[in-house]
Amino acid sequence: MNTCVYVFTGHYGSGKTETAVNFALKLKETEKNVALIDLDIVNPFFRSADAAELLEKAGIRVEIPLFANTNVDIPALTGNMAALIRDEEWNVVLDVGGDDLGAKAVGRYSDDIKSRNHVRYFVMNPNRPFTKDMMSATKIYDEIEAASCVSCGAVVGNTNLLDETTVETIMDGLPLLEEFAKSKNIPIAYHAVTSNIADELTEKHGEIFNSDNIIRINRTVKRLF
Repeated sequence: MNTCVYVFTGHYGSGKTETAVNFALKLKETEKNVALIDLDIVNPFFRSADAAELLEKAGIRVEIPLFANTNVDIPALTGNMAALIRDEEWNVVLDVGGDDLGAKAVGRYSDDIKSRNHVRYFVMNPNRPFTKDMMSATKIYDEIEAASCVSCGAVVGNTNLLDETTVETIMDGLPLLEEFAKSKNIPIAYHAVTSNIADELTEKHGEIFNSDNIIRINRTVKRLF
């Protein structure tokens, strides 16, 4: 079967979780068997487990760490996760914890991931302090590459200033994304864009952005602070 494992990695605060959740919803529009695995055992504040109900209502299977969304500080990965990653009946989206520490969870399953079609994404927001220039972004990227044991296949641009994001914000971040992707010899696969400005973006810059390469972001993950 032509299914795939999609791995979302990046710096803390890059927007990996919202991107992974909304990518799974986008994927479900065209694929029958879609699952999302929450591999984030590092950050208790932004977990795809928070969106489990929404995803399940959309027909997406969700696997979350044991004790996620409880008062246990460090959730534990489950045996079901490895079996699902290996199951070629499923398209599997992996939401991974931030930086190299979070990417170690990918390393744990790297052999299973690499046994089938897969792609690992580096989610990058040029407005975040540790990915605001080539030097800092490269450092984070290289650390994740080493920890995950799975080569990166593409960049996902997530240029935003939260609620203050405009079309101009996204265009201002594009040169750094393009320069960075070129330096790593990988493409920019997608741009994560909030739904309220996605249409304006494609209307004004349709030569760059379209329905295929935009992941529409609808806020799904609760914030605990």
